[in-house]
Amino acid sequence: MTLTIGVDVGGTKVAGGVVDAAGTVLVQARRDTPADDVAKTRDVIIELVRELASGHPIEAVGIGAAGWIDASRSTVLFAPNLAWRDEPLRDYVSAATGLPVIVENDGNVAAWAEFRHGAARDADDSMVMFTIGTGVGGGIVLGGELLRGANGIAAELGHMLTVPDGHQCGCGRLGCIEQYASGSALVRFARAAARQEPHRATGLLELAGGEAESVTGPMVTAAAQAGDPVSTEAFAQVGRWLGTSLADMAQILDPQVLVVGGGVIDAGDLLLGPTRRSFTDALAQRSRLPVAEIRPAELGNTAGVIGAADLARRI
Repeated sequence: MTLTIGVDVGGTKVAGGVVDAAGTVLVQARRDTPADDVAKTRDVIIELVRELASGHPIEAVGIGAAGWIDASRSTVLFAPNLAWRDEPLRDYVSAATGLPVIVENDGNVAAWAEFRHGAARDADDSMVMFTIGTGVGGGIVLGGELLRGANGIAAELGHMLTVPDGHQCGCGRLGCIEQYASGSALVRFARAAARQEPHRATGLLELAGGEAESVTGPMVTAAAQAGDPVSTEAFAQVGRWLGTSLADMAQILDPQVLVVGGGVIDAGDLLLGPTRRSFTDALAQRSRLPVAEIRPAELGNTAGVIGAADLARRI
C-alpha cells in the first residue's frame, strides 16, 4: 500500500496525517503553529512528519501552506499569517526527513482533495472550488490538473473584482468578492442590519447580549437556523454574491463541477439555497445548455491533509 503524509499549515495549527491511495487518513497528529517564528514553524513541521513516519513506510510528503508558493512547489514566497518570506520549505523538510517533499498553496490542496476524493470525485476533467471562511479562497482544476499559473500563484478567487469602488479588501483593492461572500462579510451584513432594524434581529441580539457589535459568525448561523430574519437575510446576501461569482466561473471555464467549502458551508441550505438561486438567475441565458452543478464540499477539515498527501503521491 502506497502511503504518503499530508501536512496542513495554518496560522494557528499544523495538522498532519498518513494517507493511503484511496484518500483515507490512517493516523493524524497536530501541533500549535509558532506563527511568528520561521525556524520554530519549520521545526514543528519536521517533528510532525517524523512522528507520523515513525510507524509507516512513507514514500513522500505534501505540505499545504497558507501563502503564495513558487512555480517549482519548493518555496513559500509570502505567507500573510506566518513569518515566511522566500522560505525554501521543501528543501529544509526533505533534508531533515530524507523524504521527497512538495509544497502547495492550502486552497489548492483542499480543492485537489475534493476533486480526487470528495464532492467532485466523479469528475475527470475540471472543477472550481470556492472556500468560504474568514476570507474567500479556492482552487481550479482543468484537464485533470491544478491550475497554477506561470508563477505558481493562480486561482486567488477571493480577489476577483465584484463591486467597483466597493469595500476595502486586505489585498489593497476595493470591492473584491472576499468582502461580499466571506464569513467576515456575513458578520458585517448582520451587524449593520441589527443596528438599523433591531426589532427584526431579536434572536440574533439575544445571542449577542444585546450588542450588534458583539455578533459573531456562529451567532448568525444559530440565529438564522432559529428563523431570525436579519440573520437569514445576511446569508441571502452572501449567497447572492457567491452565486454570481460561481456563474462567472461557469461562463469562463465551463467546469464539470462547482464546489463550495469552508467553515460557512456548515450553514447548509441557508447559504447554498440563495447561492443556487443567484447562480441560476445569472445564467438564465444558458438554460438550454449544460452547466456545472453546485455541490457542498465533503472532506471538511481533513481536505488539506488529504490533498497535500495525494499531490505528494504524484511527485
